[in-house]
Parts: sequence; structure tokens; C-alpha cells
Amino acid sequence: MSELTELSYALDTFYFLICGVLVMWMAAGFSMLEAGLVRSKNTAEILTKNIALFAIACTMYLLVGYYIMYSSPEGGILPNLGFLLGGENSVDAVLAGGDDAPYYSMRADYFFQVVFVATAMSIVSGAVAERMKLWAFLAFAVVMTAVIYPVSGFWTWGGGWLDAAGFSDFAGSGIVHMAGAAAALAGVLILGPRKGKYGKDGSIFAIPGANLPLATLGTFILWMGWFGFNGGSELKVSDVDSANNVAQVLVNTNAAAAGGVIAALILAKLWFRKADLTMTLNGALAGLVAITAEPLAPSALGAALIGAVGGAIVVVSIVAMDKLKIDDPVGAISVHGVVGIWGLLVVPLSNGDATFGAQLLGIVGIFAWVFLASLLVWVVLKAVMGIRVSEEEEYEGVDLAECGLEAYPEFSVAKK
Repeated sequence: MSELTELSYALDTFYFLICGVLVMWMAAGFSMLEAGLVRSKNTAEILTKNIALFAIACTMYLLVGYYIMYSSPEGGILPNLGFLLGGENSVDAVLAGGDDAPYYSMRADYFFQVVFVATAMSIVSGAVAERMKLWAFLAFAVVMTAVIYPVSGFWTWGGGWLDAAGFSDFAGSGIVHMAGAAAALAGVLILGPRKGKYGKDGSIFAIPGANLPLATLGTFILWMGWFGFNGGSELKVSDVDSANNVAQVLVNTNAAAAGGVIAALILAKLWFRKADLTMTLNGALAGLVAITAEPLAPSALGAALIGAVGGAIVVVSIVAMDKLKIDDPVGAISVHGVVGIWGLLVVPLSNGDATFGAQLLGIVGIFAWVFLASLLVWVVLKAVMGIRVSEEEEYEGVDLAECGLEAYPEFSVAKK
């Protein structure tokens, strides 16, 4: 019997780690998506931000973030402060059995959770692209991954007050995606739009991305990585019910993404008279975000419909953001924030244990905390070091200003 328990523990740990690797691959997806949707003169800087934020997230979550999120009092609001990961599960604890016996490694749990933190921070990267100072962004990443995200994570997955209130978010439509969008919105409001995006008469000028093949590749990478994002959140695969659940989660995740693509493509054609690729790509991501809050309970058809509504919402939201002069070069606030809220609100329709009241409480609680805390950090950074590059640097491209090199030097028109 002990051998079977150890084998089950090893299998669940391995599954958790592999899902973490898949989610880590999403960092490449965000990098490619953002690099494709910005202008060529800003490509090297956006790639630098993405690899640097991943390293910062891994380090800060190791040092303090994981402790805050998972070592704080049940049902509480204020987390405990501590450092590093703590001890690993002992053989005796695993073999003891019972409902409280651990069934995967604590280090595997950290590894899986840390890539979620990096995902939340990646959302901010795209929204503030093309005009933010690199080091101001990285300074914000330190605070976001060490404190802001872990606190709201403790409230929910860590057993805090939102968890006690009945808030349900299976894999992070709100905890990860809406939180990242809230931080991004705060940054965009302080930062302001890119030069030339909006006219004085209220007109809106499109600023197309430099490499749509790269953006499409990034979307497919994110779609693939999402199977680890949602599938790993089942936490277990070593018994029949859990294995069936994992399969259902992956089917639903895929169906929702497909539904988002189809809905966004059709709406774009009807509205703009063109099959808009960027809207279609964001439709796929919107479908994925929408189903993330509850990828297990719906049927596959239900998941496709949830994703389709998300795909339609994101098209409307991106247009609305431009009307409000909220400049988001990649549509991150719409994809992860607005659609994240939709994903949370639809949970009670398929999950009988969830309530609309608890979902609304979670939406307001997470958004208010992340937005206000992020706003404070952005304001402090603006006062201390400035967060926006100069107008000349923005015109020439932040690649040269921040990184001293260009992603496509053979096509450069910059002064030598």
C-alpha cells in the first residue's frame, strides 16, 4: 500500500511540474504576442521586459511572495510576513494517509504558482508598451510580484476572507488575469497614451503592430500553455475521477478558445467589414480567459458558448477603451480584465456551489486592492524616477533609448 501511495504522490508531483513548464512556456507566448503588436522600434525593449519580469517574479515570489500567499491565517485579511518556502513534505506525512495528507511536493506547488505570478505581470507589460521607462517597469514588477499579487492570492487560494466568503475562481480569471489588468489600467492612466494615438478633435489613429506572424505565433503558444494553466489547477491526476476531470478541463479550455475566435472573427467582419486578425487573436485569448474561472463544470458546448461571449466582449471592449482614450497597444486590459470579469460572473451558471454575491464580492475586492495599490506604486515611481520616456526617445523608439540596440537594425531609419 505504501508503494502505491508513493507512486501516486510521484505522479501527481510530476504532473504538477509539467503543467508548470507549460505555463512557463506562456512567457514565450506573451513575448511573441507583444513583440508582434508593437512597432519594430520598440521590439527589443518589450522582449527585455518580458524576460526580466519573469526572472523578477521567480525571485521575489521565492523570497517573500509565496510565504505571504500560503502561510497566512485562514479567513484573514492581513497576511503574515515571512521569507522563503519552508519545509518539504516528509515521507511519514505522505504515508500517513487521510484527508490532510499531502499528495504532491511543496516545491512543485511553488513552481506551479510562480509561473502564474509571472503571467499576471506579463499582462502589465503589453498595456504600457512603447512609452514606459524600462527600469520603472521593473521596479513595479518587484512590488507587484512580492506583495500586491500575493496578498489578493492569499485572500482566495491561500484561504483568506474571499475564500471563506465562497468566492470561486478555479484557475485565475480574477486572481491572475483581472489582477494583472487592474495593475495595467492603473499604469496606463498614470502614463497616458502614446504620441499620435489620439487627435485633439477626438479622432483615433490606428498604430499597427510590426509583425503579425509573430503575434499569431504568440497566440498559439499561449493557447497551448493554457492547457497547463487550467489543467494543472485540478492539482491531481492519479485517480479515475481526477484524470477524467483533467481531460474535461482541457476539452473545455480548447472549446472556449475556439468559440472566442469564431465570435470575434464574425463580429469584426460585421462591424468593420474586414476579418481583423488582431481582434481574432484577442478573441482566442478572451475565450481562454473566460473559461479559466470554471473550466470543469460546464459541458464542452457550454464552454464554447462562454468563450464565444468572451470573444464578442473583447471586440466591443477594445473599441470602447479607445473611445475613452485608454491606450492599450495589445488589448490586455480588455482581454484579461473585462473578459476576466465575465468569466467570474458566469461561474454560478455551471457551478452550484458558487453564488453571484460571492463572485461580485471577489471581483470588487481583488480589483480594488490591486488597482489602488498599483496606482500608489505608479505615482511614487513617477515622482521618484519618472515612468515615461522623453518625447524624442518615444519617437526614435525605446529600443535605442533603453537597450542601446534594435531588434531589426537592417531596417532602421534612426540616426547613427
